[in-house]
Amino acid sequence: MIFRNGFRSIHPAPKAGSEAPPPCFDRIARLYRWMEYVTFGPYLWRCRCVFLSALPDCRRALVFGDGDGRFTARLLAANPAIRIDAVDVSQAMLRSLLRRARPHPCRVRTHCADARLWEAAIFADRAEPWDLVVSHFFLDCLTTAETQTLAANLRSTLSPAAVWLISEFAVPESAFGRLFARPIVSLLYRAFRVLTGLSVRNLPHYDAALRSAGFSRLRQHASLGGLLVSELWIAEKPAPGISTLM
Repeated sequence: MIFRNGFRSIHPAPKAGSEAPPPCFDRIARLYRWMEYVTFGPYLWRCRCVFLSALPDCRRALVFGDGDGRFTARLLAANPAIRIDAVDVSQAMLRSLLRRARPHPCRVRTHCADARLWEAAIFADRAEPWDLVVSHFFLDCLTTAETQTLAANLRSTLSPAAVWLISEFAVPESAFGRLFARPIVSLLYRAFRVLTGLSVRNLPHYDAALRSAGFSRLRQHASLGGLLVSELWIAEKPAPGISTLM
């Protein structure tokens, strides 16, 4: 364990497996925010925050791949009771996340790890399990099979009615999807393959993967013609304080 500036960063030993090497986001960590604005303006940020107001009663969050940590900082500010475990394979991204979370030094724990290999059960709290999972533009770095494994492994560490907040790219089944969304997503995968070594080339079918792990979609919001989607998924039944109204 490494203790730094009041934050605790945990580096578990890697587990053997046949997964492709994880992408390296360290080289783009400082430019990540500006890359977003140049390509999509404020839309990715708005996508992340669509359902933020629906989570006031969540107390423990597990955040995957939050990049430079802007959403983590916003969640901490919006919910003064929440505590966060942030998982990211990039040391540079986690350092940026910690800088943004400095006003709340006792409420963030970071894990530098490949999410596909990270053993959530080791860090789970049986007395107060995670009631919120967050993955903004993260599942697109996984295959469908990897997403299904991740969801299945997490399910036993979550509260019975935990909420999963997702923001992702999508290719709608429409003329816009065929003519615009699909080429844009393909171009993004090519760019990140060059910049980070990302091996995944297609969006996963995360909806089927989450359903197979016992989650159901509660709410959905689309933007940019359906290229971006924000979703709330829930396990078994709505958690207290979560509105089911659109």
